[in-house]
Amino acid sequence: MSHLINIFLEPGKVFAELKEKPTFLVPALIVAVLTALSATLYFLRVDPDWLMAQQLQAMSGDMSKAELEQMGKMMPGARTMAWFTAPMVLITVALTYAVFGFYYWLAGKVTGNPLSYRHGLSLAAWGGMPMVVGAVAALVAVYTSSPQSTFESMQLLNVGPLFVQLPMDHDWSRLAKSFSLLNFWVWFLGALGWKIWFRTGWGQALAVVLLPSVLIYGGMALFALL
Repeated sequence: MSHLINIFLEPGKVFAELKEKPTFLVPALIVAVLTALSATLYFLRVDPDWLMAQQLQAMSGDMSKAELEQMGKMMPGARTMAWFTAPMVLITVALTYAVFGFYYWLAGKVTGNPLSYRHGLSLAAWGGMPMVVGAVAALVAVYTSSPQSTFESMQLLNVGPLFVQLPMDHDWSRLAKSFSLLNFWVWFLGALGWKIWFRTGWGQALAVVLLPSVLIYGGMALFALL
């Protein structure tokens, strides 16, 4: 339990202890549950008619009025989406941790710093704890924002909407709405854990931790430029 507090106050101490006894389930569950809760509550509170209109408007460019009306009858409502969203978010978070655990395991092999898959999961889960802050901020936004607000606008610590408000069809909209300022905190914790476990320099630690994000966000930026 002390790790849940110290990961924010004394992360070096936490990772030193995790090297000997890696854990991952508790931090992973906290992030997953809070993220799923914020998404579910958004769809329970949003104006369902407004949301449907927004979704249909986004598709209006390629469909006739009759087709849009038919689509509106087939699309699930906001309340239905709430109950679909929760398990989907939980599954997505679980898969994300599983992939990053494998990545750290593989990175250990490549760099000559072998670690178990459990250690990889531990580094991903505890390094991702700052995302709790984002989930809590989203919960606050759900209850302080207008019911006629987009889901993306609930992510208060993302570049969009914190610094820019770009329309959905803008080339840089996807990147702005996906990039959270909490990434910097997550990268620091991941690199710190790697550095402590293997006594490497910051260069290798940051290179290992940043590579997936460079590929993901770099790909988004390249797509926006093309």
